[in-house]
Amino acid sequence: MEAYNNILVPTDFFEGFDKALKHAKSIAKLMNSTIYVVHVIEPSLYPTDFGFSQISLMDIENEILQNSKIQLEAIVEELKKDGINAEYEVLFGRASDRIIDYAEENNVDLICISTHGRSSLDKMIFGSTTEKVLRRAKCPILSIRV
Repeated sequence: MEAYNNILVPTDFFEGFDKALKHAKSIAKLMNSTIYVVHVIEPSLYPTDFGFSQISLMDIENEILQNSKIQLEAIVEELKKDGINAEYEVLFGRASDRIIDYAEENNVDLICISTHGRSSLDKMIFGSTTEKVLRRAKCPILSIRV
């Protein structure tokens, strides 16, 4: 049986992550693996004026970053309570690219990822992050259907 020492579980905090994490936890417990939970903040266009006052792009990005860290810290703490080695990281850029880069840079042996995240319209316009990871990642991928 292949050893999965380092398991990557990307999250967008939408439906499906819990199921992917559940599978990763099962594998991690069997193999004494470390789970890396990552969230990618993708660049977006923000309106500079909602009619009330100027909004600082830096303030919005900092708030998104801080909220992401809080959520990831809670996830990692729960994993540690279950006796699983776990770490988290917030990344910036195109989600599929950053997930693949992170996996390669951190010797990830398995990526557990859900097949759902974006809405149908987003998927049609931008494509599925999961599909891109499935096509380009060099390590095995466990794709969890939601």
